[in-house]
Amino acid sequence: MRPEALNPLFAEVQTLEGVGPKLMKPLEKLGLTRIKDLAYHLPERFVSRRAIPDLDSGSEGEQVIIALTAIEHRAPRAGSRGPYRVLAQDEAGNICALTWFGRAAFSGKKLVPVGEQRWVAGRLDRYGDMLQIVHPDHIEPTSAANMGRLSEPVYRLSDGLTQPRLADFARQALARLPALSEWIEPGQLERSGWPAWRDALYLGHETTDPKALDRLAYDELLANSLALLLVKAEGRRRKGQALRGDGSLRERLQLPFAMTGAQQRSIDEIAGDMEQEAPMLRLLQGDVGAGKTVVALNAMLIAAEAGKQAALLAPTEILARQHYETLRKMLAPTGVEIAILTGRAKGRERESILMGLMDGSIQMLVGTHAIFQESVNYRDLGLVVIDEQHRFGVAQRLALAAKGRRAPHTLAMTATPIPRSLTLAQYGEMDVSRLDELPPGRQAIDTRVVPQERMDDVVAGVARHLASGQQAYWVCPMVREIDGAPDLADIAAAEARFAALQTHFGDAVVLVHGQLRPEIKDAAMERFASGAARLLVATTVIEVGVDVPTATLMVIEQAERFGLAQLHQLRGRVGRGAEKSTCLLLRGGALSETGRARLALMRETQDGFRIAEEDLALRGGGELLGTRQSGEAAFRIANLDQVQKLLPVAHSDARLLIERDGGLTSQRGEAARILLYLFERDWGVQLLRGG
Repeated sequence: MRPEALNPLFAEVQTLEGVGPKLMKPLEKLGLTRIKDLAYHLPERFVSRRAIPDLDSGSEGEQVIIALTAIEHRAPRAGSRGPYRVLAQDEAGNICALTWFGRAAFSGKKLVPVGEQRWVAGRLDRYGDMLQIVHPDHIEPTSAANMGRLSEPVYRLSDGLTQPRLADFARQALARLPALSEWIEPGQLERSGWPAWRDALYLGHETTDPKALDRLAYDELLANSLALLLVKAEGRRRKGQALRGDGSLRERLQLPFAMTGAQQRSIDEIAGDMEQEAPMLRLLQGDVGAGKTVVALNAMLIAAEAGKQAALLAPTEILARQHYETLRKMLAPTGVEIAILTGRAKGRERESILMGLMDGSIQMLVGTHAIFQESVNYRDLGLVVIDEQHRFGVAQRLALAAKGRRAPHTLAMTATPIPRSLTLAQYGEMDVSRLDELPPGRQAIDTRVVPQERMDDVVAGVARHLASGQQAYWVCPMVREIDGAPDLADIAAAEARFAALQTHFGDAVVLVHGQLRPEIKDAAMERFASGAARLLVATTVIEVGVDVPTATLMVIEQAERFGLAQLHQLRGRVGRGAEKSTCLLLRGGALSETGRARLALMRETQDGFRIAEEDLALRGGGELLGTRQSGEAAFRIANLDQVQKLLPVAHSDARLLIERDGGLTSQRGEAARILLYLFERDWGVQLLRGG
């Protein structure tokens, strides 16, 4: 149960003055639904402005404050996506355009009446021959001296929010911060010179003080390390079951290939773990095509040989069905009974599966979240395999593990290579096995970078490819264009590309993206997998798990907009059969140095682990440290530099605290419990004895 001291922080933002139904939508879009969220919504940067007497005194790109008088409003043509402009002049008669795009145009109509002087704050730029200020930060009918600080925080916004409004909400949230006991070890606090928690949050909204920001990042890293280590400690405390297979089922497997050394090493590590009474908690990292499924199958067969059941959890129905078909074929010589359970199973089919699990006649189960619902019970669950581990939270994994009479062994898998420096951050509670070899005979994928202007040539190449009887993917960065977002108007949208390609290829093209209803998405995938459709247009929903060996061409439109790891995963959808495969990376015209380096590396290597390390270096780990797709934020405050600098210290401190005070009952231990609740790692608290 959450400590009472934290209740003010978990109060809804509607309790703040000025937050009504109209502002809830933009706040929710930013994830700011509670006081705590606003307190930790730190400024992205701070701007320093200069008050200037006239436009001639300002420089392009400078943040300024200037008195302007509106002389004309220019609305866009009906149905146009053009901007709303207000022409205004300074006291010397120089003209400047105040410009708003999309729904923000309402601001221009309301805030700048013709003939009235206003003080305007914003960035002075030029569009053609005219100076302009796009989306001014402040417009006030006051003097420059009364417009607030010339240096002020700049927050991430969404449509409908302004900087002053969000800054006011942040100030109100900070005023509600409770007094909390210190959870950082006193020696660490003294050595680092960090401020107290409440002071650090105030400073975080007012300055770029590195000590305050490091303190807040350390809190987050300490909470994460503590929760993961509590999971590990609880696993060791729980009585599991030692599973020793006799090899009778594994020797019947008839694999058409020899296993790599990395596969055999990982199988041996897993078998060694499963022979222990303490439940295994191991992560299997494998590059695209490295053979994780075979390793997982061997682990599942060890459980079956020991008379136990095994369950494999997949994040999507598409992936679950593919795993089921692959495993069913491999298991055919063994006689092992395998079933699949997803949300689609109804009536007698579902009842039959539930009965088979309870009486033990079903030895292996593959499925989605449906496999750990309350109504699903196992006779004796000995092993849990979780595919695409990063898509599930720890709480979900614990829910499935709770299905065993005794704690089952857990094998988590990910096809997304994690840089070694971040493995501790994301998987600090797990032992790690790495599949760093590809099976022999796997062909390199011919990767080429093609400018967007050669679109007609690319479409002609796709036509020749399909005419030869092969299949292809075409991936776009978005589902559809976003109205009112001019900077996004050139981004390839899957629905528009699908419509364009349909004019060339008709019913041979299918469309898949995450916003389609599951049955429509599954039907499109089944048409493509069966060969009835030849070209699949998609977003990154196909990034993992889709396995169609006859698809040998991958086109990724505006490839510079994707992360390296994501490009690598998408490229891994081809090259899965005997035929030579090609990946075309279509690039836009405005290519940054980072974008250029990213695409060059994709041409140079297919080593996923090297790509993960380079990706980290190129873009600072933003996505790698972002929100887990299960909805559990990995790190919201800590950036990559702070993770690399502070995580080892936080991990070591958390380990010492657990070793000295396993139940967190001391004064500092009680404060650490509050920290876990503060960062919503309370599943860690729930594992404590008496917690």
